[in-house]
Amino acid sequence: MIELAEIEAARERIRGAALRTPLVRLYLDDAEPEIWCKLETLQPIGSFKIRGATNAILKAPAARRAAGLVTASAGNMAQGVAWAARDLGLSATIAVPEHAPEAKLAAIERLGGRVLKMPYDDWWRVIVTSAVDGVPGLFIHPVQDEGVMAGNGTIGLEILEDLTDPDVILIPYGGGGLTVGIASAIRVLRPSTKIYAVEPETGAALGAALAGGRPVEVDYRASFVDGSGSRSVLEPMWPLVSELVDGAIAVTLDETAAAVRMLASRARVVAEGAGALALAAALSGRAGAGKIVCIVSGGNINLVTLAEILGGATP
Repeated sequence: MIELAEIEAARERIRGAALRTPLVRLYLDDAEPEIWCKLETLQPIGSFKIRGATNAILKAPAARRAAGLVTASAGNMAQGVAWAARDLGLSATIAVPEHAPEAKLAAIERLGGRVLKMPYDDWWRVIVTSAVDGVPGLFIHPVQDEGVMAGNGTIGLEILEDLTDPDVILIPYGGGGLTVGIASAIRVLRPSTKIYAVEPETGAALGAALAGGRPVEVDYRASFVDGSGSRSVLEPMWPLVSELVDGAIAVTLDETAAAVRMLASRARVVAEGAGALALAAALSGRAGAGKIVCIVSGGNINLVTLAEILGGATP
């Protein structure tokens, strides 16, 4: 668990870089559940990742940052690191998997980051080892860096300031950094709130780990939900995540696409696949009733993919 004091310090550290995003009610035809959406799509980079990236980078000594910044990301963390690097006058090198969407790659380059594309297995090795061979610089781990998780936890503080009594919080799960950050704040400030991680069924590694009592490999398949799902729960994250969540919910690609459409039609919000996972779980009924907060984590989606989904298809 990340200490509440670290999350509160992160809020001050990132003030002026990350926005305090709104928590808005999504009105449905049925009274239950009462769904609220935390719109991290409105961050300057279109994703919550600016919070953790900025906090971890500003927390590190300037001497460690001098050689530049390095990270591994499917796109959103990359933008967070590139954004902070540009403000600090530093270089940023980003390792990305080959299936990363062009919308995210274009944004990285627009912010001045250098993209290194690699096969998924090689990219996953970077995530595990926290290093890109032959690339010097301060490596900002997209998931298991405590500064990143503390920055992510500021979302939890904001939620409880705007809605004091949520029954359930649903968090899209990629590597666990967002889940651990938010849950660390919620467990201290409102321990009765249930917290569920949400994954695509094409890479539901946390659900498999919770069922088996330890991280196991699952059959990961790349999909338009590129910011979530993985082959396995990262070993350093397992003890943190397993003690903080009440469970994991796997949703189908069809359910996720339907949630993207609903966000666009009902709330005029553009969400990427991972950003719609929490709403997909809420709409499925598998998260229960009451006041449910859905973390809409990002909105960086290829326009062609978005058009396909809005047309009624599942990519």
